[in-house]
Amino acid sequence: MQQKKSILVLFHTLLVLLISRPSHAADNLLIISIDGLRWQEVFRGYEASLLAKPEFKHDAQLIADKFGGESLHDKRQKLMPFLWKVIAKQGVLLGNRDKQSAMQVSNNWWFSYPGYNEILTGKGDEDIDSNKPLPNPNVTILEWLNKQNGYQDKVAVFGSWAVFPAIINQERSKLPINAGFMPAAWDNLSANTKWLNSLQEDIPSPWHNVRLDAFTVGFAQDYILAKRPKVIYVALGETDDFAHDGDYPAYLSSAHRSDAFIKRLWQTLQSLAQYKGNTNLLITVDHGRGEHNDTWQHHASPKATQGYLNDLATHKQGIAGSNQVWMAAIGPDAKPMGELRASETFSLNQIAATALELLEKDPGDYAKINGAPIGQALPIVNGQSQTNSE
Repeated sequence: MQQKKSILVLFHTLLVLLISRPSHAADNLLIISIDGLRWQEVFRGYEASLLAKPEFKHDAQLIADKFGGESLHDKRQKLMPFLWKVIAKQGVLLGNRDKQSAMQVSNNWWFSYPGYNEILTGKGDEDIDSNKPLPNPNVTILEWLNKQNGYQDKVAVFGSWAVFPAIINQERSKLPINAGFMPAAWDNLSANTKWLNSLQEDIPSPWHNVRLDAFTVGFAQDYILAKRPKVIYVALGETDDFAHDGDYPAYLSSAHRSDAFIKRLWQTLQSLAQYKGNTNLLITVDHGRGEHNDTWQHHASPKATQGYLNDLATHKQGIAGSNQVWMAAIGPDAKPMGELRASETFSLNQIAATALELLEKDPGDYAKINGAPIGQALPIVNGQSQTNSE
């Protein structure tokens, strides 16, 4: 009788340990960045006073009809329905400063290349001080993962901006990268991928070094179907370029398309046995934008306006708000906390460590490669302490 009780106690103890043990089930990770999409539009919807500027009078009513609502909740849900109807309910969002949840960059520049380096290495680098396509001296988590057991040739990068081969240091990393106006070049291209290659040649981009995001997503989706990578990075770019063009309606429409592209990629993954219920998704941005109607187009730190971005030199204090960023996550290993509020201030340099922890990799092992610690993982991974949310 005593032996039977001991066995029952042991079984109960093991059961409690298994139930309370953090679940790290996902073998796959999708990271998506949306270039320069402000937290203001993400959490509030469109800015009515900005849309009311005279230069937008021909599009203002159309945008208001499409993305308007009686409340900020309605407006933001119409602008980014997948983010708010699915991710906000099943995952976590942070960075709504209206609810005392802040996130910011740690680099001193507040523009794209330094921001992407920070996302992918977990640290700001003072020496990355321009957007010039110079090979990144830092080893990104993508390059590092590609050398780990089980991840060799299972990491892929897709970006709309032509500078990504430099940011990922393609020559050194040897990672498969499709960015800018590159055609798909992997083996055994599908009919759809060949069609995308042809279409990309026929449809001009408004910009000299950024293609339309539809091609980036299309190539990423086809690569997933053909190659089944474990770690995928997709960098969307349109939002930033439409903003620099001063076209707020196009910027909003691009944000809406970005949401639809994220939904498409997520649904594609959930339709495949390798990824269904076995994939985590992280979404973030490389920098913010100006917080006022006359600065929303721009982003730069005080140091940048007096240096690389000296066309903004009159803004000696930098573009206020352009260091403010946000992030979202969903997946079996991301806590379903909804929209965080009254939280500590987080940093963009925490994305890399969070990504590694979601893959059950020790960020400290990666940091040894670059010779310096990286940001602590965000407290959104199952097993970490709870943060206030709603």
